[in-house]
Amino acid sequence: MSLKTDEIIDRLKVITLLEASELIKQIEETFGVDASVSNVSSGVLALPTSSKTEENVVEEKTEFDVVIQEVPTAKRITVIKVVRSLTSLGLKEAKDLIESVPKIVSEGISKEKAEEAKKLLEEAGAVVTIQ
Repeated sequence: MSLKTDEIIDRLKVITLLEASELIKQIEETFGVDASVSNVSSGVLALPTSSKTEENVVEEKTEFDVVIQEVPTAKRITVIKVVRSLTSLGLKEAKDLIESVPKIVSEGISKEKAEEAKKLLEEAGAVVTIQ
């Protein structure tokens, strides 16, 4: 280590936390670096990769699938009626659908419609999930 860096370290040992915080802000502004905790822990200041850092944008899911997981035997007729009202399936197709669960009843629909379909199917007695 050089004499200059030893001198800087000695000075840093006696500053207050408030002064250290101000120093970090000034270093970040002056040199265009990020001294956040995740980077400081590795001992390296991160240099900016571009003028604007790309943010990790979490896309909110907009399309949902309603899946019948289980249909109790005693509730099959009621569930078939609800399946038919939610889809364009005929009686035989609706019956086949609930007999081979888990099956998707509605695919790629809005969250509101998925919640509504789930509510109707659960009221009829089916065990339903939204994916």
